[in-house]
Amino acid sequence: MHNKTQPTTRTWTHVQLTLFLLTIGLTLTIGLGAALYLFISLDIPAIGSLKHYQPATTSIIYDSAQQPITHVSKENRTLVPLSAMPELLPQAFVSAEDSRFYQHSGVDTWSIIRALIHNIRSGERGQGGSTITQQVARALLLTPEKTYTRKIKEAILAYRIDNALSKEEILHIYLNQIYLGSGAYGVEAAAQIYFDKRVQDLNLAEVALLAGLPQAPSRYSPFRNFKLAKNRQLYVLNRMAEEGYITPTAAKKAYEKTLLWNPAKEGPLENNYFIEYVKAYVESKYGSEALLTGGLRIYTTLDQNLQKAANMAIKRGTAKWAIRQSKNADTLPQAALISMEVKTGYVRAMVGGTDFDKSQFNRATQARRQPGSAFKPFIYAAGLENGMTPATMIVDEPIHFRGATAMQYWEPKNYNNKFEGPTTFRNALVHSRNIPTIKILQQIGATKTIDLARRLGISSPLVKDLSLALGTSGVSPLELTRAYAAFANSGRMPQAVFIEKIVDSHGKVLEEQHSSFSDALDPRVAYQMTHIMEAVISDGTARGISSFGAPAAGKTGTTDQNVDAWFVGYTPDLTTCVWIGHDQNISLGRMETGGLAAAPIWLDFMNQAKATYPPTGGFPLPPGIVMLPLDNATGKPGIAGGAGVSMEAFREDIPAWPQEPPPPPASELPIP
Repeated sequence: MHNKTQPTTRTWTHVQLTLFLLTIGLTLTIGLGAALYLFISLDIPAIGSLKHYQPATTSIIYDSAQQPITHVSKENRTLVPLSAMPELLPQAFVSAEDSRFYQHSGVDTWSIIRALIHNIRSGERGQGGSTITQQVARALLLTPEKTYTRKIKEAILAYRIDNALSKEEILHIYLNQIYLGSGAYGVEAAAQIYFDKRVQDLNLAEVALLAGLPQAPSRYSPFRNFKLAKNRQLYVLNRMAEEGYITPTAAKKAYEKTLLWNPAKEGPLENNYFIEYVKAYVESKYGSEALLTGGLRIYTTLDQNLQKAANMAIKRGTAKWAIRQSKNADTLPQAALISMEVKTGYVRAMVGGTDFDKSQFNRATQARRQPGSAFKPFIYAAGLENGMTPATMIVDEPIHFRGATAMQYWEPKNYNNKFEGPTTFRNALVHSRNIPTIKILQQIGATKTIDLARRLGISSPLVKDLSLALGTSGVSPLELTRAYAAFANSGRMPQAVFIEKIVDSHGKVLEEQHSSFSDALDPRVAYQMTHIMEAVISDGTARGISSFGAPAAGKTGTTDQNVDAWFVGYTPDLTTCVWIGHDQNISLGRMETGGLAAAPIWLDFMNQAKATYPPTGGFPLPPGIVMLPLDNATGKPGIAGGAGVSMEAFREDIPAWPQEPPPPPASELPIP
């Protein structure tokens, strides 16, 4: 009896042992799985940030017509809501990337199996196993390494995202985040780069092409391989038809539709000096991260038509220099041009050099070069402020200044080494005579002259010796432009405005810059200077551009040995400054004066600017000014229309022809 029951007892022991071991194994498996899940979960980022999705977005710089001229970004992305996209666009991406997007909970096992089978049969990777939600998790919350751990994290995150966000919210993130090649992040940037369109304006053919890019943006780029791009487009269209989003007929028509490409490229290089100036301002005030990732909208004063005209004028002017000097393109001088609207201070064009790729140094704003005779108007304006008139006589003669020792002396000369004898104030400026200018400075003093220059916006250091009369203190083209604009604007000096408005990605206006002016000069003095400088163009040192044929005034400038050549000129609408010279401070060559080298560039630019600023009736005559005939040979009243007689502007409160000559100047200034 005992022997019969013994095997039964032994059998139950084996079963119990087996069950026990299975239980232990299952418990360990579950425990290890749970531990692994917990371990991986501890290193999974939170998804709360996705609720307030704010990716790095592109800042856009606009011209004065509110047309974009460049994009500034780490990632070229413009955030757009799902509602601003055509209905077919998310349908195309869902069809191509995740057809069961609306059915699964973040991870789609069936799609993974189906994609695997399809890829094995086709021999290529035509379908991927990752859902759109997984792609969002990978792009925003994970690193790109291909490991099993990362895939597990991706699946966990996808499930969490699917439970936390609606399908529409997930699509919104996906379509704005995904990289689509050629530097485009998100569908809006891709639409602009590939088709020069807003995403809302895309047609079915274009939508399908974009939807085919996520698998391999470089491989399927239409810019790199049009045939592969079309094959991928066909795949997307067929998938859309299979999913019922479009008909097979619509798919066929879209595939046959001609696509008009817009190869991705930066804005015209001719804008780059202006753009870099604006970027530097924004970075200094708001930081580089705001500029690169903040999606700022920066509205500038740049007129692209005038900017193009400025670059063309610079190119033609330096080319003509090369012909005159028998030089090749490798030895071209540098040049700068800046043009400001008189009534607003808006900078409409700026060129800082002849080749931005070779040199980003902006000579229009950063360089301080000797202005030569282009500084003389400040001396003469100070003279008019202190009782002189266009008829004041100054003797143009050799002069010799002795220094502290017998070995120190200075013998300034005129450009042509000639002396004209008694000369009117008016003629001395029109013909840019050095000796009369020095004598005017001697009489009024450097303090009053420098004070006037400061009121006109000259902020660079100015020497306090007699060489100030000859423009030996370096200034920037921007400073001269602003100062001459005050002459054009009845003595009101405008602040230079490059940016009208900056708006953040939420539409909040961060700043607005409005026109602002300071009363720098008596309107009567400003008009007197303008009237005299009109004669600089009609019969003075800039008469080579008298063909301009519209009211304009200005002054040439040439430094010793023709190192720098300038012309600053203005109409009632625009003030434009041109400088040309070598960075190495070497001579431009024989006869390369402001009138020959710089003024023709000004004329070229301003002739093109007439399309935007048609000639007007001239500079307005302010109250307190009378026009009288001046005999420029004698400095006495002339007969209107007579030879050598010009109509000049005199102030009513100052005698036009003093009875007694002024006392000889007592020099307060040292020699240079």
